[in-house]
Amino acid sequence: MKVLALDTSNRPLSVALLEDQTVLGTVTMTVHQKHAEYLLPVIEDLMAKSDLVPADLNRVVVAQGPGSYTGIRIGVTTAKVLADTLKIGLVGVSSLQALALNCQRDGQLVWPIFDARNNNIFTGLYRMKGGVPESVLADQHVDFDDFYRQVDALAETVYVIGDGTHFADKFNDNYLLANSVDNLPQAARLGILGEKLQLVTDVNDFVPNYLRLTQAEADWKKQHPEEDAGSYVEKI
Repeated sequence: MKVLALDTSNRPLSVALLEDQTVLGTVTMTVHQKHAEYLLPVIEDLMAKSDLVPADLNRVVVAQGPGSYTGIRIGVTTAKVLADTLKIGLVGVSSLQALALNCQRDGQLVWPIFDARNNNIFTGLYRMKGGVPESVLADQHVDFDDFYRQVDALAETVYVIGDGTHFADKFNDNYLLANSVDNLPQAARLGILGEKLQLVTDVNDFVPNYLRLTQAEADWKKQHPEEDAGSYVEKI
């Protein structure tokens, strides 16, 4: 199986090509957040250097959020277009779960964090099992201190990954902060996980997982207070 994996959910851009869980090529960029400009050229370059054409692909795996609204939209839209055009499988993976893959210590609690400003975070808590992060506390947009109390109550050693350094002064000795490399998404790991997961049943219904309202969605809600929230992504 030939797999293209994409993660544009935050500032880093990470793309990988794999065949039967063997990495053919991967690129991770941190110097620019111009995903709309760089994503397709990076994909094309990796394909060319791997002697592949789009028709060779069997599956595309994408980090579908949470994270940067713009970044998520770019990645999800690109993945959907490729899956629909090439008639191949599509898999969506939580961006937080994808980042947690950088910890491969079995049984370890992993706390991925994306800074959402004003002491808010996008986060979840995972435990590594057989190389796969399994959810312990669901992905959410939450106040850091509130989530910290939930994690601390478990009284275990926790590997903190992502933007944990932004809150370094709040952690006690049970918390281990990841190094700079582990704080970056690795599309190769995302692709390996995506080979094992179920495909999206309807590509057209696949949408980003923002975990909080965008400004446009908040405005829509104010204008339609009587309507059920449902999926705001489809209403805008």
